[in-house]
Amino acid sequence: MRLAKYLALTGLCSRRTATRYIRDGLITIDGRLANHIDTVTLIETPDGAFCRESLLFEGIAVAGIEPKQYWILNKSVGTDCRLLPCDPDSLVHLLPESPRLYPVGRLDKDSRGLLLLTNDGELTQKLMHPDFGHTKTYRVRVDRPYEDEFLHQMAQGVSYKDVTTLACKMSRLSADRFEIVLTQGLNRQIRRMSQALGYKVIDLKRIKIQSLELGTLNEGEMRPLTEAEISTLRSALE
Repeated sequence: MRLAKYLALTGLCSRRTATRYIRDGLITIDGRLANHIDTVTLIETPDGAFCRESLLFEGIAVAGIEPKQYWILNKSVGTDCRLLPCDPDSLVHLLPESPRLYPVGRLDKDSRGLLLLTNDGELTQKLMHPDFGHTKTYRVRVDRPYEDEFLHQMAQGVSYKDVTTLACKMSRLSADRFEIVLTQGLNRQIRRMSQALGYKVIDLKRIKIQSLELGTLNEGEMRPLTEAEISTLRSALE
């Protein structure tokens, strides 16, 4: 099996990201830097598939291919989505040792709500790739009441720095709260859009990714997806 495909199947990253990791010299195979034409030899076991070769990512052994797992977490403010064991605020400290789970995208440290966790690298790639335009829904509170013109400007797309955001769906929830549905995933996008129009976001909660809803899951808790949720999510990505 090609190395990049194997890395994606372990859940470490998407295949596209695996290619970048290999290019940047972050992957070693049998003690040498990996290259794009490398392959691995699979060993099938009752607990999953593993490669015969010694495979490291930034000096840490890459796990084998476990059965696919899909969970959601209601992330709290203050949790950092980067998997950094040295950071006490890192998401890694909330995740079980098994199954090994990785976040699909990120919520910044000041935001909360739905975070999808999986070891399915192919699904991660489909959800993250901008060409697919998958929807993510957020509920947001800003620092003061806004006029309807703010909703209109946000929906049309906002320019900041060298970026103009794509059109999105906006709806008012109250004098200072709104719901926004994005098909983009730019860094701190909602905060920067709001700031460009003179408002500061003081609470941001993601409540939905495609058909997957946060529901009544308590903050800081996680649960596996139901078979129906997995089936619906996969169908939406086909």
